[in-house]
Amino acid sequence: MNKQADVVKAGAIAKGVLQILPDALTLNRGLWNMATLSRDRRGSIGLRVEQMARRYPQRKALMFDNRSWSYAEFNAWANRIAALLRAQGVRKGHSVALLMENRPEVLVCITAIVKLGAIAGMLNHNQRADVLMHSIKLTQAQVLIVGEECMEALQSTPCTPDRDRAMRFLWDGQGKPPAGFLGLRDAAADQPATNPPETQEVMQRDPCFYIFTSGTTGLPKASVMTHYRWLNSMAGVGLMSLRLRGDDVFYCPLPFYHNNALTVSWGAVLGAGATLAIGRKFSASRFWDEVRHYDATAFCYIGEILRYLLNRPASPRDRDHRVRVITGNGLRPEIWEEFQQRFGIARISEFYGASEGNLAFVNSFGLSRTAGFCPLTYAIVEFDADQDQPVRDAKGFLKKVAKGGVGLLISEVTDKRPFDGYTDSKASNSKLLRDVFKKGDCWFNTGDLVRDQGYRHIQFVDRTGDTFRWKGENVATTEVEGALNRYPGVEQAVVYGVQIAGADGRAGMAALTCAGGKFDGAALARHLCTELPAYAVPIFIRLREQQELTVTFKFRKVELKAEGFDPAKVGEPLYILIDRERGYEPLTPEIFARIQDGGLRL
Repeated sequence: MNKQADVVKAGAIAKGVLQILPDALTLNRGLWNMATLSRDRRGSIGLRVEQMARRYPQRKALMFDNRSWSYAEFNAWANRIAALLRAQGVRKGHSVALLMENRPEVLVCITAIVKLGAIAGMLNHNQRADVLMHSIKLTQAQVLIVGEECMEALQSTPCTPDRDRAMRFLWDGQGKPPAGFLGLRDAAADQPATNPPETQEVMQRDPCFYIFTSGTTGLPKASVMTHYRWLNSMAGVGLMSLRLRGDDVFYCPLPFYHNNALTVSWGAVLGAGATLAIGRKFSASRFWDEVRHYDATAFCYIGEILRYLLNRPASPRDRDHRVRVITGNGLRPEIWEEFQQRFGIARISEFYGASEGNLAFVNSFGLSRTAGFCPLTYAIVEFDADQDQPVRDAKGFLKKVAKGGVGLLISEVTDKRPFDGYTDSKASNSKLLRDVFKKGDCWFNTGDLVRDQGYRHIQFVDRTGDTFRWKGENVATTEVEGALNRYPGVEQAVVYGVQIAGADGRAGMAALTCAGGKFDGAALARHLCTELPAYAVPIFIRLREQQELTVTFKFRKVELKAEGFDPAKVGEPLYILIDRERGYEPLTPEIFARIQDGGLRL
């Protein structure tokens, strides 16, 4: 990073600081909240809900479809369910698993659970069979609450009232509950609406949620979220970065088993005493209509959903909304300004964080193309993609990258910033690095490669498992995907490395979804050879009508890597770059055979 870039970055930060000044009161509230947090003090999500109900009893807490609930109504509703759960034997430290789609009931059940000092196990309602059963077991739940819309998912598992008599089953839906289930609505209706005394005894260090990983490379793991970390997010993201006001409406279409919804979005709303508008699920075609329906002033995102919105045909109503700030992660640099300009978004508060992590970066100053700033102890260290591990020097310690360099992001584990980990201790230990810069120290391995942008800012580059090495160079899939997405007609691009017999490293391959199915191999090759270093240009192209996504809108790469470039395994058009002048040409079984027997060197 040169001196001119430093001057530009410093100027942008100074401008960002000036823009914050009108929100100084909210910022100070955030700083005060963060300064007074302590794992050893009482404090919790449930207590925050009760505080908002006392301060703003008539203010809207929640909106869904054409209904709304005030803070007083929402708190009383949660209290009745908490009383029911207590009657079912739920105590502090117990786990209550939730299997429910986005609707008000899921949030009020979560509130009821954490008010008792219990833990909400946030099951992914898209899971089925063995994977869902695995997740249920990880929660070690005493009670399972199932929405009527998720009964089919539960029925795909052996988890039933007649087989699991140690677990109590609650059902939320219309009409008579299934055999063995207690109807949540009727049973909670006559319970007291007073605040449960247990809430006053919950400590900030106590766990509040189990959040599951997406399971794209294996069975899901349950990460532990504490009240302390949730309250930190409320202060850091909600008050200090988003700086929401009491009259704001925050639209959230993301599922509540995801921390972007449960922690970032809800935390920001509760921090300000604002209103949360719940979307049933994300829909690119309905998104802006729902934003206008709720008159939302803010929303949350995952990077790919912004690309879906940008790929929609332009409309005269693209700026017909009141949204002034959005927050999320994974917004690709190549579409940042385009999205912001087209839809008239004043501020993008990108952040970086992980469900199991112990630090976060937040774009508090409104800069472009950055995951933001972090005041905590972290380091960016050299990483060997071939060995899939950080580089150690002759003394056995890790080496930091220079400013502007790309490396593995790690964060120090301390009493103030502990690693809460997973329910599985073995999985937790695998994420820790020891003797990093001195004997006896301990650091959390994020598994992410980032770029050191200076001034304690970073830019996400790639997951360590996605980056691959070819021709002796590291290839970041996100950068190649960015070049592909800049080519006209490419709607979605998924880049990964594939092994070639007799070759070191992995060759680049891209699965593309193109507008109208049109593909010009020569033109695409010219574009990529101009945009990328020679070693980063994909050797293979696979055309797909649509990409497979995880429920959190991440591309599934496991199956793509396994199928590779073998025409016998891939039932979709394949292309290969043999001659850069000719461009990409069809990959036939004959060409594949030549590659396999070493007759064609790439």
